[in-house]
Amino acid sequence: MTGKLDLDPVLVARARELARRAGQPVVDLARSHTTVSVERAVLRLAGVTGADPDGIPWVNRLVDAVAADVGLGHGVAVPVFDALVREGSTDVTLLAQKAAAGSVRFTQPTGRAATAARSAARKAVGAGIRRIDRRRAERDRLIKRHGDPKQRPWIYLIVATGDIYEDIPQAQAAARAGADVIAVIRSTGQSLLDYVPEGATREGFAGTYATQENFRLMRAALDESSREVGRYVRLTNYASGLCMPEMAALAGLERLDMMLNDSMYGILFRDINPVRTFVDQRFSRQVHARAGIIINTGEDNYLTTADAVDEAHTVTVSQLLNEFFAHEAGLADWQLGLGHAFEINPEVPESFRLELAHALLARELFPDAPLKWMPPTKHMTGDVFRGNLLDGFFNLAGALTGQGILLVGMMTEAVVTPWLSDRDIALQNVRYVLGAAGGLHEDFVPAPGGFIRRRANQVLGEALDLLERIGEQTLLTAIAEGTFGIMKRPADRGKGLDGVAAHEADYCNPATDILEAVA
Repeated sequence: MTGKLDLDPVLVARARELARRAGQPVVDLARSHTTVSVERAVLRLAGVTGADPDGIPWVNRLVDAVAADVGLGHGVAVPVFDALVREGSTDVTLLAQKAAAGSVRFTQPTGRAATAARSAARKAVGAGIRRIDRRRAERDRLIKRHGDPKQRPWIYLIVATGDIYEDIPQAQAAARAGADVIAVIRSTGQSLLDYVPEGATREGFAGTYATQENFRLMRAALDESSREVGRYVRLTNYASGLCMPEMAALAGLERLDMMLNDSMYGILFRDINPVRTFVDQRFSRQVHARAGIIINTGEDNYLTTADAVDEAHTVTVSQLLNEFFAHEAGLADWQLGLGHAFEINPEVPESFRLELAHALLARELFPDAPLKWMPPTKHMTGDVFRGNLLDGFFNLAGALTGQGILLVGMMTEAVVTPWLSDRDIALQNVRYVLGAAGGLHEDFVPAPGGFIRRRANQVLGEALDLLERIGEQTLLTAIAEGTFGIMKRPADRGKGLDGVAAHEADYCNPATDILEAVA
């Protein structure tokens, strides 16, 4: 796909260097801080499971108890495993229960006690990471057995009933109808819960709660579907919000294949503190890298609040930042489902040509990434015939520009929750366009000096200008000033800030130690 837009390689290299300069201070910040969710993820990898009678996970109770006694800045692993030694126990969940009852006190050990605690913590966390390794190997075997979809882009379809036991038959029906990736939408507001609900759930709102048991149930169901349809059907959920690191760990443990994981979405659209988000997202991406999970970033959301033409360059800037953050955390190009969207007002003259320019620019900037192309939502009107036509144009743009993951658009999108019949019609639309024109990207070359090339180069130039300005300020300042999605989010505000702590000199995170040793 390279070369169709005649992009200047010097400018492209400059854009990546500017993204690195803008992103590195954020990485440094993330490397020197921890959060309650990072520490809970460590303990989940070490084997803490279950919840108290009120539904609060034992891992939350344990981290809160450690933080109350010795603070968060040392990390929780050493105090927890030191207490296990003193208790003469190896059951970390039982220790959490005792801590919640107030019968265990935590200290920060020194000397031989600290060495013994670190060793025990690394052994327990290492067992969790080895389980993630086994699940990744299992995925590889199943893909080899069942095969990947024959076509690209992969067809990505959403289920969102609120009830995992209703989601499962819908997801299996979608796989039979041609869906390659099933995304289970989370219940409204779950991203703002500072805990992960426990068990199978049936009461979500506009989506189903993301829990480890729900992950397990849906993965098992789609494994059945993979055998039935003769291709490996992938499963997607969310590693975002206040529990981003824990969701990543649970996804790895239950062999999910993709996770929505954007570096700025929670900041901009959920008002989660920027520092909390960047610390959490780095750890989550390290886990995703180890688990072989493809991340889906959220640049498409910017265009639901900002104008898709005037602010197109902010999508490109965010993609470049997401690429830098992902590479730094260990993700490979094939794991970067960088987001963008078909959100230009169809009344704008030459709107389809503009969409092609933006989509092709993303494709050429990131030639080895499985880009995630999102359907129209902002300008859906409730006219289902117009909506189906718009989705057809979206599908055609995906085919023309060689996208990697095509989210199925619904003609009732953003108007009502789609019915099964809506999904069936939407899948017919995708199947027709990909069947009739799936290889059209081989023939589609914009005219030299023409509209599409000029527009793509204009957006790249505007992205460079913005990256220059961010470098003169800092990324946190740019976010505070409303640069992305016109949302202003200062670094000293937002939800979850009280769950952030700077590292003490003796900070210990055995999960990070193991993950970075491989990198």
